[in-house]
Amino acid sequence: MAEQETTHFGYQQVPVEEKAVRVREVFDSVASRYDLMNDLMSLGIHRLWKRHAIALAGVRRGQRVLDLASGTGDLAARFAGIVGPSGQVVMSDINEAMLSRGRERQLDQGRVGNLNYALANAERLPFVGEHFDCVTIGFGLRNVTHKEWAIAEMYRVLRPGGRALILEFSHPTSKAFSRVYDLYSFNVLPILGRLVTNDSESYRYLAESIRMHPDQESLRTMMEGAGFERCTYFNLTGGVVAIHRGYKL
Repeated sequence: MAEQETTHFGYQQVPVEEKAVRVREVFDSVASRYDLMNDLMSLGIHRLWKRHAIALAGVRRGQRVLDLASGTGDLAARFAGIVGPSGQVVMSDINEAMLSRGRERQLDQGRVGNLNYALANAERLPFVGEHFDCVTIGFGLRNVTHKEWAIAEMYRVLRPGGRALILEFSHPTSKAFSRVYDLYSFNVLPILGRLVTNDSESYRYLAESIRMHPDQESLRTMMEGAGFERCTYFNLTGGVVAIHRGYKL
């Protein structure tokens, strides 16, 4: 009898088909307090990380942008303002609770017209090839089971000359800082999660999933393997977060 294929869910090994279910349960649990927890966990610095990603994307008026793992839509909202009424931004997420929360937030803030929504798996995107000028994924790639499939899909749906940006937690560049970061991640984050969302385990998974995510050089190699060119990355906050960028030329 063939062995069952497994993958990591944090530090656990689980059947491949089970990971998506478990990730969905995590985000179903935290969706209602997602924005608040982002502010608390990062002391608001996540806003600066996202602003940096927006600047690196180089999006212009009239262009088409796909934002994967869009969540409550921080990146998508900024892109919608940049591309204007002649452009298009698609907010996409695999988690229905997160996408619904994001849609409600955009409607409450009066963003309509150039924003569309798609419940989609980043590994199998329901879009034609060579359609978007920019594809982004913010703090979502580490939750994808087959990361190389998602990166290949980002490449497929990009127009020639388009660019992909991956904003994700990464690996601190200083060993001393890494020890402090580990202490914070595995001790403070679960406590915050319990106090704010009554769910410490989801934030323990967050810390573990970050440690299991490819480091900066490995992720750049994965992008190059998918066909991206001029791949580079930018470390933020000492490597706690990195932005990877590559072009389809």
